[in-house]
Amino acid sequence: MAFDLENRLVIGVSSRALFDLTAENEIFRTQGVEAYCRYQVEHEKELLAPGNGFRLIEALLNINKLPGQEGRVEVIIMSHNSPDTSLRVFHSIAHYGLDISRAVLASGASLTPYLEAFHTDLYLSADETDVQSAIDCGIAAGIICCDEIKAYGSGKEISQIRIAFDGDAVLFSDESEQIFREKGLEAFEENERIQAENPLKQGPFAKFLKTISDIQKEFQPEQVPLRTALVTARSAPAHERVIRTLRAWNVRIDEAFFLGGITKRDVLKAFGAHIFFDDQAVHTAPASQVVPSARVPYKPRCQTERGRDP
Repeated sequence: MAFDLENRLVIGVSSRALFDLTAENEIFRTQGVEAYCRYQVEHEKELLAPGNGFRLIEALLNINKLPGQEGRVEVIIMSHNSPDTSLRVFHSIAHYGLDISRAVLASGASLTPYLEAFHTDLYLSADETDVQSAIDCGIAAGIICCDEIKAYGSGKEISQIRIAFDGDAVLFSDESEQIFREKGLEAFEENERIQAENPLKQGPFAKFLKTISDIQKEFQPEQVPLRTALVTARSAPAHERVIRTLRAWNVRIDEAFFLGGITKRDVLKAFGAHIFFDDQAVHTAPASQVVPSARVPYKPRCQTERGRDP
């Protein structure tokens, strides 16, 4: 009987998001693919250290150990590596006891068709081109910050996974944000006041939030393994449309922070996010100093086709 991915949370993760491949990536960048492949084969028995996405993936896989949730989360390695250079990654997966048995090893080819083929709910990578392609195909995806590998909460068991989202251009479309950029704060707030009862259009992470919300509904409140937060630069009066939108979508957000320009870094640290998704590097860069963060390079399809930045 074929393995069915229906009703599972499918996470695609690149080897560089899962493990610390800083040195190896530098070899690839400066010396080319042949030197990189040679290095990986020569060092294939050496274990890789955890990367910035490791703790999140480890915690998500632990959901499978909960009663009634066996096999709920499926993590798939999505890599440009060739099969011949992949053994080091698999040895490291086995060493850390990660229940990951499936992989796409594309030998440099595009990963996007395979993200769709595996019905991927979320893709984490350090490669902006791959993430942008995933976003363009309607798959929630983020460029995980790998400039500095940090041991976020190392050694502490994660009893509840905490995921934080920005609003516009992440959970919602960037339609309102475009008004802010083009006409300023006053015009943005006036638009949101007028449109307060009209739900915002879905952004790249709307479906992913709905999937998480569905999982949350299967648990008693005190036993929910996932907790979510909205961390947005919006503030009153632009808050009402957000709340009504989430209500219309019938999704759950556990905590919401309408910051009105206050830095997100300290709030994310207090929330204890295990991943934070935002479309702007001005937010993900400082946030990544305290919590794992991923940038969402959202471009609406019409803008992508015209080749314009949002």
